[in-house]
This record gives sequence, C-alpha cells and structure tokens, in this order.
Amino acid sequence: METAVRNTPLTECHIAAGARMVPFAGWNMPVQYSEGIIAEHNHTRNAVSLFDICHMGEFRINGAGARTALDHLLARPVSDQQTGICRYNFLLNPAGGVMDDLIVYCIADDEFFIVVNAGCIASDAAQFRQELPKGIEFTDESDATAKIDLQGPLSAEVLISLGLDADRLPKYFHFNNVKTGGMSCLLSRTGYTGELGFEIYLPTAQAENMWNLLLSDSRVKPAGLGARDTLRLEMGYALYGHELNTTVTPLEAGMGSMLNLDKYPERQFIGSNALRGPASDKQLVGIMLDGRRAAREGTIISNIAGEEIGIVTSGAFSPSLGKAVAMGYISEDFNCGDKLLLNAGRKAIPGQITELPFYQSGSVRKKL
Repeated sequence: METAVRNTPLTECHIAAGARMVPFAGWNMPVQYSEGIIAEHNHTRNAVSLFDICHMGEFRINGAGARTALDHLLARPVSDQQTGICRYNFLLNPAGGVMDDLIVYCIADDEFFIVVNAGCIASDAAQFRQELPKGIEFTDESDATAKIDLQGPLSAEVLISLGLDADRLPKYFHFNNVKTGGMSCLLSRTGYTGELGFEIYLPTAQAENMWNLLLSDSRVKPAGLGARDTLRLEMGYALYGHELNTTVTPLEAGMGSMLNLDKYPERQFIGSNALRGPASDKQLVGIMLDGRRAAREGTIISNIAGEEIGIVTSGAFSPSLGKAVAMGYISEDFNCGDKLLLNAGRKAIPGQITELPFYQSGSVRKKL
C-alpha cells in the first residue's frame, strides 16, 4: 500500500506563492518557485533565502548518563562537546555504515537535542530506543517542532532588522535560545548552503507566523529543494541516500578526521571496530566537468583508459561556476587533476578530480 505524503505546516504558504510541489522523503515539498532554481540559488549566494525544512526530525535525550550513552552510540565524540555547541555526527551500524548523518545540540550536561534526516526518523528512533540504557529518556519531538532555515550573506542583517539583538546571534556551529516577533525559538548558526545562515526551531503552531515575519523583509525570498541541492553540491556537502548510506563509512566519505580515532584510541562506539579495521580503497571525490552537461546519480566513472573505477552519487549544473560538477566514489588511487570520463549516454563527459568544495567563496564562516 502506498504511504500518504505528508504536508509541512507551511504547505499552504508554498502553494499560495506559486511553488511547484514534489514528494520528497514522504513529504510534499516545494522544489522551486516561479523564478526558478538558478535564480533562487544565486539569490542565496548573494542575498538571503528562506527554506522550509520542517520535514526533518528532532529528538530529545535527557537523564543522568546521557552524554556517556551518546558517546557510545554516535561516531563522533560527545564526551567533549560543550553546552551551547552543535556538532555534526553519525549514527552507524556495526559494519561502520552510516545509518544517518545528524546534528547533536548539547543543551545541558545531560540533555541533548538531535536533528535527523526526514527519511530516517523511524529507523533512527528505533536505534536510539534500542541502544540507550534504562533511565535515559528519549522523546521524538518531530511533529511538534518546525524548522526554518534563513541562509545567505545578509541573513544576520535580516534577523537584526527584525529586532534580534546582534549579541544574541550565535557563532558558527553554536546556538542560542532567542525571541523575535514575540516567538521563542532555538537559533543555531548552521546550514546546508555554504553561506552565512541560521536554522530556526520553534513550535509547529508558530511556523507560519515565523515564515511570514522573515518574508516581511523585502531582501528575503523563498527557495525550494532544487536550489538547496545545487548549493550543497557546490560545497561538497554529502546528502544522505546519495553520498551516505548504510554501505558507506564516514572514512570513505572523507570525514574521518571528524571522528578523532587517533585522539581517542580506546574509545568504543557502534561501528568503531570496523572503522579501525583494514582501510577501504573506496573514496569520495569531487569531479569538475568540462562543460555544462551534468552527469546524474548512477553514472559510471571511468579512468582515461576507459576502465570502470566508480560511480556518480550526485551531479548537477553549478550556477556559481557556470559548469557541471559531480561527486562520486572511486576505487583507485588518485590525485587532484586526474582526468576522468563519465559515461552518460552515447558520449562520455570528460572531467577531472577537483578539490572540494567546488565553490570556495561562501560566507559560511563570516565573522559577525
């Protein structure tokens, strides 16, 4: 039986604004508005855009020993994560494969707020409930929580113009509890675009009011999933289900340095034994194509001799660079600049391995 597609609390706002809606991870989501994906992409890079991310999941874990339990459950250390900091992390299976990539917010020493991917809410919740020891409370707050992302180099200016004290704007990968427009929310300086930006969490019932408040600033325009994908691809950010899945490890995805395996050699977590085993020859690479023609997910990657060495996980035309880019896994030693062929259709697309991120002028770490 086909599962019904769910609406976010902002669906009617999108329809009224002329958005083209598509199913995504079980949700009815805006892929673009009337100006189109490239216009929305460029507006985010140069000004500020608003994204509906209410489909994501949110969990809360609290109780004595919560920090120690999460340190065992998650791949990246939680033991040294300070209050007020949010940290990108991974939920792994025993083989080291990524069940989900997520963000962990340290609310207090024994309280954590965790944001997970929409398509993984049920499986993640089951894993947490199974692995967390007795006495630690797990709450799925997804239905009660709305998430709205304000992204772009002007995002801080917009929040200040709406009455938020500049001193309350968090540092990169930090968060604060703030109030704006009479609405209390958790504000984190995070995002998925490579630009200065903030993620706003508040009760679902207030989502439409917050959305309209942010759009009341003429500099802000709504953007859909299409622009969100091209923005993250230009930055080399992984997308679950593409670059990350249960058969891929964080090491293969190029994120091994985050795990601090050498710093904490005795630390045990689910999947740690597999990660400390023999190294894989599969590695994620960025590929700059020679023209505007994109190679989509599933495209075979060959070396210059025509030998198959990998597969594309994501690919699109890059509006910021004026040419196509892709990411994919290859199982061969490589160097940046190595030539490749992407076998898309009758004619292979030439390209070369390129250092990530493709786009290197983002404002994401801008000092405020």
